[in-house]
Amino acid sequence: MSAGKHVAIAGATGAVGVEMLQCLEERNFPLASLKLLASARSKGKKMTFRGEELTVEELTPDSFKGVDIALFSAGSGISREFGPHAVRAGAVVVDNSSAFRMEAGVPLVVPEINPEDAPGHQGIIANPNCTTIVALMALYSLHRAWTVRSIVASSYQAVSGTGQAGIEELAAQNRALVAGEPIVAKVYSRQIASNCLPEIGGVVANGYTSEEMKMQNEGRKILHQPDLKASVTCVRVPVFRSHSVSVTADFERKPSVEEARRLIGAAAGVQVMDEREANRFPTPLDCTGKDDCLVGRIREDLVFPQGLSLWVVGDQVRKGAALNAVQIAELL
Repeated sequence: MSAGKHVAIAGATGAVGVEMLQCLEERNFPLASLKLLASARSKGKKMTFRGEELTVEELTPDSFKGVDIALFSAGSGISREFGPHAVRAGAVVVDNSSAFRMEAGVPLVVPEINPEDAPGHQGIIANPNCTTIVALMALYSLHRAWTVRSIVASSYQAVSGTGQAGIEELAAQNRALVAGEPIVAKVYSRQIASNCLPEIGGVVANGYTSEEMKMQNEGRKILHQPDLKASVTCVRVPVFRSHSVSVTADFERKPSVEEARRLIGAAAGVQVMDEREANRFPTPLDCTGKDDCLVGRIREDLVFPQGLSLWVVGDQVRKGAALNAVQIAELL
């Protein structure tokens, strides 16, 4: 390892943890050491990084001695239990779960949008929800130009958002459909293969789900826009990876489609794919494994006089989770 930071990944063997490892390597993150942490059942597993074989250690309260940055992607319960131990040991926690996102004193950061918030941490920096990240990556340059005041959105979320278990369930159900065998649903309440499930996160008192409320609540914090309103429907679709979001945004000032294309095309972390004559617009397969979010179907909205409608797709395992966390670590 070269001179740099002492880094630990908590949840290193999960889908996002593996992607974090890949992002650290691809971006040549300056490391003095790297510690891979996971549950007891993964202890001793070997993982390769920069041509070296690293051994996964069991995550314990004492795992963070000498660690500068701890990247957490092991669920909110693990973050709440072990995050404070990491902070007390002197590490800065970059947490990918929902555990601390809305807490006062915890910056909620998308590096292309609000990097200036990161230094205000008190030991923990939160990674936003993956769907929120994907949507705001498309909207931020437009927000700077015309100020977003409300969002109406529908998400089409891949099964990898549920982790490896979701991926395996869709694959197993696809095989069962082809073979004419019975469908077994364990991860999801109903069959996901050849189906769409319009509920992610559990319905709360107002009839929306917890996943749907994140775009409004987290969007307000990230954009420093306390009056932002968002009406969102989140749908799980039979796609393995990369989330898609249909977004209608209403602005304080009337936007221009051509200027919107120019602004999005000039923004960091997003690209325009909006070729009407060629019928070429972003799909999940276009984004999978890629850093940038892709934006298309940019058009004037027919309901809001000062609105724009667009379609944005992003790899939620990468930009929606692992890459965003590594970019936050880079800010540190």
